[in-house]
Amino acid sequence: METHTDEIAEKIYRISTFVPEVGPTGFTFNQFLVDAEEPLLFHAGMRALFPVVSAEIARIMPVERLRWITFGHVEADECGAMNLFLAAAPQAQVAHGLVGCLVSIDDLADRLPRRLTDGEVMDLGGRRVRHLDTPHAPHNWEARVLYEETTGVLFCGDLMTQLGNGPALTSADLVEQAEVAEDVFHPTSLGPAVPAALNRLAGLAPTTLAIMHGSSFVGDGATALRDLANVYQARLAAGAPRRTPNE
Repeated sequence: METHTDEIAEKIYRISTFVPEVGPTGFTFNQFLVDAEEPLLFHAGMRALFPVVSAEIARIMPVERLRWITFGHVEADECGAMNLFLAAAPQAQVAHGLVGCLVSIDDLADRLPRRLTDGEVMDLGGRRVRHLDTPHAPHNWEARVLYEETTGVLFCGDLMTQLGNGPALTSADLVEQAEVAEDVFHPTSLGPAVPAALNRLAGLAPTTLAIMHGSSFVGDGATALRDLANVYQARLAAGAPRRTPNE
């Protein structure tokens, strides 16, 4: 297991841990730190990763400065260390969509979370982060993403997942790699909500896709998202059975 940090946009850092035992070629688990007046962490990671992730954050800023703990949906690799970060940062608060708070986070988090409505913007001071609900895309009904308006970074969670340990940032086409990961792990709730969500996100015209598993993408994010939407639409049209993750 190895962890390293890269700046993928101005004052936005990707903290990546490669675990070679996961999947056929290993797998990365990525957290993203937005260094602003009110610093935000997207993905808390698993509890076991807290020591290395917090150490990487400390190289950039004191961990206790964290103000917002965020993630795409409720899974161990996204929020397992949530309460450890809340304990390490006394002013920190979880922020998530209404559904996620009602069904899970209100009970799981050691401090009550901030409930966000679809499209609501959090002003971090120097950065503006918009919350967007994406239910069932790629999975879980509380799924959501964040879009940082000043840098054009879309924190897209499990969308565009890749296997292996690629570079921190790439301009290469990732759609084919995402198809491979889909065929290996079957993580997506395959239904009409997925291409619809991807096409909606493409309307933001993001310049960087901050991806939970695999390399982040820099370039024409709208085209990349629409191309992935077309992949899922084609699978639906071909009669691929609808499924929940891991079926």
